[in-house]
Amino acid sequence: MDADITIIGAGVIGLAIAETLTGNYQNVFLIEKHPTFGQETSSRNSEVIHAGIYYTKNSLKARLCVEGKRLLYDYCKKYDVPFKNCGKLIVATSEEEIPVIKSIRNTAMNNGVDDLILLEPEQIAGLEPNIFALKALFSPSTGIVDSHSLMKRYETNTINNGGQIVYGSEVTDIKRIKNGYYITIHDTDNKNFSFTSRIIINSAGLTSDKVSEMVGINDNNLKILFCKGEYFRLNPPKNRLVSRLVYPVPHHNMEGIGVHVTIDMGGGVKLGPDVKYLESNVYDYRSTASKQEAFYKSAKKFLPFLEYDDIAPEMAGIRPKIQKPGDPPSDFYIMEEGRRGYPGFINLIGMESPGLTSSIAIAKYVNDLIANTIILL
Repeated sequence: MDADITIIGAGVIGLAIAETLTGNYQNVFLIEKHPTFGQETSSRNSEVIHAGIYYTKNSLKARLCVEGKRLLYDYCKKYDVPFKNCGKLIVATSEEEIPVIKSIRNTAMNNGVDDLILLEPEQIAGLEPNIFALKALFSPSTGIVDSHSLMKRYETNTINNGGQIVYGSEVTDIKRIKNGYYITIHDTDNKNFSFTSRIIINSAGLTSDKVSEMVGINDNNLKILFCKGEYFRLNPPKNRLVSRLVYPVPHHNMEGIGVHVTIDMGGGVKLGPDVKYLESNVYDYRSTASKQEAFYKSAKKFLPFLEYDDIAPEMAGIRPKIQKPGDPPSDFYIMEEGRRGYPGFINLIGMESPGLTSSIAIAKYVNDLIANTIILL
């Protein structure tokens, strides 16, 4: 075999997996179709280190987020990756929302997140004097991270561990062969190149379902739906009126968690993202200026100082969802596909939030899958 392990996709999860596996195995390749890492979902998000509050009990999202949060904070400290443990407020702006945030607290406690504090208005004012809320949940372990710096560190450690990263090469075909797989890639010189690998890890994000289909797995439950989220920025000087993350109560079935306030390492403040399933899987990163009214009205509920002209379009991202509109919340799909007849093929599909937070924990999970279910010959 040309490679022992081939990872497809150099987003934050693929990079974390590459770093972990190159520390334990030889002959590991990471293939990425873009010229560099993190060009899709990993670079177009809120950069939040999530606490693990909302997810279904015992789900992979809950378990890996809670574990990943701890691992990520430790990693950032070890490698000087910029982060800020700023905390988050989930606010109830009406009487009807108060029971919802109490329910969220119970869900969080079931997930092992036991540090949430229910705040009264005067306590809220002590933390964030410029927001409005009747009650709020304070999550002290939520934070933000510089996702580019994080991915760069994953990349650097992968290379230092002896891993091979190949950019500008798109996987176009995968065939099952004895003891492994035959992979064809198309590079930036418009040439095709094929090689063999014992193990494939599909971490292709928005196209992970297509990669899975290449090997022969056709499962309607694993179809990726492009779900667009747009952000508006809060213009100076009012960006200085908020110093923590501020979230409304989440949408029904967790399709999204509402237009919320996030801060970044440079002191900027964003509102968003909203939730819009795209009719076709097109890479639509256009900002919609006409959404300004909706963003303004949504955020005004808990940012009373906000005026219409205080915000402007910032960016858009796309979530790789397997949850269909109106369906119950979906979990991460992380599976070694030996039961389908494809031993050594590991699928990671539907890796949306909290994928960034969970990245190191996901890498450990994949490493355990290899150690427990696959023998490298």
